[in-house]
Amino acid sequence: MRFPLYVTLFSAVAGAAQCGFQQQCSKLASKLKIDNATVWFAEYVPAGTNLTFPDSDPSCGQAALAVGVDFCRVALHVDTSSQSGISMEAWLPRNWTGRFLSTGNGGLNGCLSYNDMAYTVELGFSTVGANNGHNGTEGTSFLNAPEVVKDFAWRSVHTNVVVGKQISAAFYNKKHSKSYYLGCSTGGRQGFKSAESFPEDFDGIVAGAPAVDFNNLNSWSGHFYLLTGAAGSPTYLTPDQWFAVHDNILDQCDGLDGYVDGILEDPELCDYRPEALICPPGTPANSSTCITETQAQTVRAVFSDLKGKNGTVVYPRMQPGSELLGTPYIYYSGQPFQYSADWFRYVVYNDPNWDPATLGPADYAHSDTLNPSDIRTWSGDLSAANARGAKILHYHGQQDEIISSSNSPRYYKHVAETMGLSSAELDSFYRFFRISGMGHCAGGNGASFIGQSRGATASLDPDQNVLTALVRWVEHGKAPDSILGTAFVDGTAGGEVAFRRRHCKYPLRNTYTGEGDPKDPGSWKCVA
Repeated sequence: MRFPLYVTLFSAVAGAAQCGFQQQCSKLASKLKIDNATVWFAEYVPAGTNLTFPDSDPSCGQAALAVGVDFCRVALHVDTSSQSGISMEAWLPRNWTGRFLSTGNGGLNGCLSYNDMAYTVELGFSTVGANNGHNGTEGTSFLNAPEVVKDFAWRSVHTNVVVGKQISAAFYNKKHSKSYYLGCSTGGRQGFKSAESFPEDFDGIVAGAPAVDFNNLNSWSGHFYLLTGAAGSPTYLTPDQWFAVHDNILDQCDGLDGYVDGILEDPELCDYRPEALICPPGTPANSSTCITETQAQTVRAVFSDLKGKNGTVVYPRMQPGSELLGTPYIYYSGQPFQYSADWFRYVVYNDPNWDPATLGPADYAHSDTLNPSDIRTWSGDLSAANARGAKILHYHGQQDEIISSSNSPRYYKHVAETMGLSSAELDSFYRFFRISGMGHCAGGNGASFIGQSRGATASLDPDQNVLTALVRWVEHGKAPDSILGTAFVDGTAGGEVAFRRRHCKYPLRNTYTGEGDPKDPGSWKCVA
């Protein structure tokens, strides 16, 4: 059976302008016919409604949220094969700007990104999101289910874009003017996968902390448990000891950017050595301020590239500076990392009993060779996206505790080499920004509010907002040379500003000039 990605619509469906917005929305479910799909509902949502998501899997942790504009909410299920399908929603605002936008996902999850949908529908985008072909944050749905894996790899986003665009066109009685994408982590990978494989889907893509080289990322994220062992092992560091490592990293590397502020502008410059932290003879075994030689070996391995068979690099090192955010809940917890364990159990080996403590070079190689549905996302050829005039804005936090920020320059260089282009030539359609002091997609002690999400927006000014910067680039031809980020005293948008910093376009790096207030972005410069 074939499942074509097109929408058949009754001619009676007219644009919202031909009758009241609320009435048009209420009629949409009965008037809209979508092949191989079930439309669950179309409902009018007035501004200020406190939306809840009772059908969302509990593991998604979807809290209620209020949306500040009137919109029409459409929910549906679309079959993608005889064994798989996606749940998706389209949010159609009254104040439509003519722009269309798709959101992405995170981790292994099958969770609609409702916060990103709220953020973008409030900005006037007709917005869609989907569940990646399964529900919840675990990988159990992948077991012996290659069609579900295909949805996760690429088909969910592409399907929800194709169907969503036609729903939008039917509701407004006109086609969108420009199409955009916003995603981080797995969502960042989905953005690049769209650029590589479906260049016609988007005119502009914001891709944050992308999980590209996906198979090797899962090998890398799984190997930390092998390094640390379980809590109490000689190789394991306590949270307090990781805090001591962090302070020692700052002692060695914080001044490399010209100013000591607890933020590494360019962790690639930091060649950290833990020897100064090794406990002197006679130190109590439970010391929290120093580490043993065995623990120092763990630290060295954490900040070294992961090597596979024949010493080849599988994935680059964890960048120094991220350990404060990664302790004790992520990679250094003394527990296998769930996403990696689930990927190997339910996709690579289809064996729920596979033991993550056995992970090794043979598994790294097998996983990458398997590469189901080309999920690796490592083509490096963005020429089709470039040819159609699409623009890509790529960012990565330099304190990312989940996806090493070292992988983004690696991908950028891979694109440059694959396409045979210099950085100056890539600038015409692809720009990458390193965001100092940002954790995974958000957070951290740096100027990490850059408009990448609803809760991380200091301003809609395109100079300070990656999404509106992309819109300006696509629609007015003005490409961003830097992104001005904001840090707030209490870490909450709208509060007292702690400082602002201008984040440089790669391969430039940020350096304090030595003159002026370091909280003033004008006191910093981008240098080669």
